Amino acid sequence: MAARFPYYYLADSCPQMTADEDIKNYLRQSASSADKNPSSSAEGFPSPPDIRKGFVYKRVPHVTLKSIANNPDIKEGMTRAEIDAAIRRHAETETLFDQPYEDNNRIRVSGPFAVESLSPDRIVSTDEERPASELVGQKHPGRADFATMILDNLRKAGVQNTFKNERLKFDRLESHAGAWIHATGEYTNGDGKTRRVAVTIGPEYGTVTPQQVKEAAKEAVSGIGFDLLIVCGFAFDPHVSEEAKRYGKLTVLPARMNPDLLIGDSLKNTGAGNLFMIFGEPDIAITRDADGKLVVEVKGVDVYDPTTGQIRSSSTDDIACWFIDTDYNGECFFVRHAYFLGADDPYGKLNRALRAEIDEAQWATLYSTKSYPFEPPKSGKIAVKVINHYGDEVLKVYNA
Repeated sequence: MAARFPYYYLADSCPQMTADEDIKNYLRQSASSADKNPSSSAEGFPSPPDIRKGFVYKRVPHVTLKSIANNPDIKEGMTRAEIDAAIRRHAETETLFDQPYEDNNRIRVSGPFAVESLSPDRIVSTDEERPASELVGQKHPGRADFATMILDNLRKAGVQNTFKNERLKFDRLESHAGAWIHATGEYTNGDGKTRRVAVTIGPEYGTVTPQQVKEAAKEAVSGIGFDLLIVCGFAFDPHVSEEAKRYGKLTVLPARMNPDLLIGDSLKNTGAGNLFMIFGEPDIAITRDADGKLVVEVKGVDVYDPTTGQIRSSSTDDIACWFIDTDYNGECFFVRHAYFLGADDPYGKLNRALRAEIDEAQWATLYSTKSYPFEPPKSGKIAVKVINHYGDEVLKVYNA
């Protein structure tokens, strides 16, 4: 929300001009009109414009020897200026699709474009046969190198939550040739006791599924057993958190890996970065108002302390933003409600980042821990996504 992007004139915001100079004149008139009344569009043209119809692009004349030779306006005895004018009148034009006209009266903050990341939003039954590409993928040619790189960074960086002094540091971490367990080791907790830890690594290009958590946990509790299972992944299926709670004395800890790890050898392996982050579950309350509509309230985040193994509640200050899909279809998370939180005056930070005045009253409607009322979903499910200041996210699905 703090990034600024140029805004471009859309094709249906002005007619299809025949000359580049006509377009420039129109745009100057449109800009002047916007200065006087920013909320109105240019007279005689539809509003709002449709991005699917494209942009207004710069055009240049395309002059060929053939077009000059066949030009009916060129006569003997004409001056160079008259000849150039005749050529321009009959020359074909080319559209420069990489040079749309910029609207200097507007800025674009987060739309009308979107960038999609690796989606963790597909729900699949644990009984369904998994495609080979979505399993751990030990047979992938680059899998061994990928796992080695992850373990090298994990060994140095450890695992941490949003507090700098709460980091799990390994006393020992070694590769393990298990079916689902890729490393084993030990760490010392806050009480000075040594605990055994197992690590399973999710796919390099895919999401960690409940099936992987289930199989890794079964392997971790068999034999001598482990106290902690760390599940490393770039993205997690929404039901991973539910699966992680089913194993009694074994603590299952999903740890989100920083996408910077994908750059491999170019990443400086100093152990100083936030490469493996624990982001707890959001504390969500869902109620109905007098009209039967649903209201979602986020009360905070349950944070796991890796040094003590304790779970404690944290305030909404640790939440940067949260979103609601009010009719979740189980396949794709669609942002229908968006709210922004955080301590330390995020409104002021946004003002400074955009270098523009933000309507404080409008901002206040988005700075909320409680959603607007909405109709119960036809699908029977809603999904809530919470993101912290590090960019770590957690998605929870609720029956409503």
